[in-house]
Amino acid sequence: MAAAATITGLEAPEPMPSYAQMLQRSWASALAAARGCGDCGWGLARRGLLEHAHLAAPELLLAALCALGWTALRSVATARLFRPLAKRCRLQPRDAARLPESAWKLLFYLGCWSYCAYLLLGTRYPFFHDPPSVFYDWRSGMAVPWDIATAYLLQGSFYCHSVYATLYMDTWRKDSVVMLLHHVVTLLLIASSYAFRYHNVGLLVFFLHDVSDVQLEFTKLNIYFKARGGAYHRLHGLVANLGCLSFCFCWFWFRLYWFPLKVLYATCHSSLQSVPDIPYYFFFNTLLLLLTVMNIYWFMYIVAFAAKVLTGQMRELEDLREYDTLEAQTAKPCKAEKPLRNGLVKDKLF
Repeated sequence: MAAAATITGLEAPEPMPSYAQMLQRSWASALAAARGCGDCGWGLARRGLLEHAHLAAPELLLAALCALGWTALRSVATARLFRPLAKRCRLQPRDAARLPESAWKLLFYLGCWSYCAYLLLGTRYPFFHDPPSVFYDWRSGMAVPWDIATAYLLQGSFYCHSVYATLYMDTWRKDSVVMLLHHVVTLLLIASSYAFRYHNVGLLVFFLHDVSDVQLEFTKLNIYFKARGGAYHRLHGLVANLGCLSFCFCWFWFRLYWFPLKVLYATCHSSLQSVPDIPYYFFFNTLLLLLTVMNIYWFMYIVAFAAKVLTGQMRELEDLREYDTLEAQTAKPCKAEKPLRNGLVKDKLF
């Protein structure tokens, strides 16, 4: 992997399009690409995979080892840090059972989003302010700057761990199937975009998605702490309410406003302007559109949740991902996350 590259655009950044412009130009570019693809099929896909995909076995092995490391680290942190913290703060049993998952995710997403924010806003990478530049000077098999490769290693290995964690470690929720699909699609996007050297786009996607996860987990932790010790703590309640509003706004702004206008516009339209025969154009854009559909799906739940709060149907702000009316949810803890003997967590997580 090469040293961090200094990327500067020689021209002024292209103004961000409106939604109408994004849809019109992207649709026109996609249609033109489809009409111009005379030999599209498995043969072209196979040739493109052999010619343009560059993913070495040692890189896959390193990602797998890091995924195992994330799983081991979470188990140790749960046993040595998160559960003792829940016991010391005298959280309610239901909240104590959920704290390790949210605390773990908060630490990861906060660290990774801060790192991606530094790369996009604190270095000379112009991708956030000039999204079409993600494809400037693209070459098949080009070296990946070490700082972006580090972000890919962290994210790719974490989502490998997350597939396992959703099945065997996290509390099973109503949207867990969609969450599992999200992890698989994200992992496929991470691996394939790295192999085809679309890493500049990936860095922008990381930045636009992780910020809402930070706010989600931070808000959930304050929800759990507001009833600690059997008393209501107004500060945690206030922070939870403000965090909920901030989370709803950021989800819309980053995932449903900036993501289409920056990422989808760049991949659907600008990519063909810079690289007319860019490989796997339809494959990557299909995955990104599927990611957009899932973002819209979850936003519908967010809107429904906010409506219940505003109309008084929900008196207390509860776990933002708990949509079921049933109180008891069956969890699937791994061996390192077995219930505590002191009764803080029962065989069935609340």
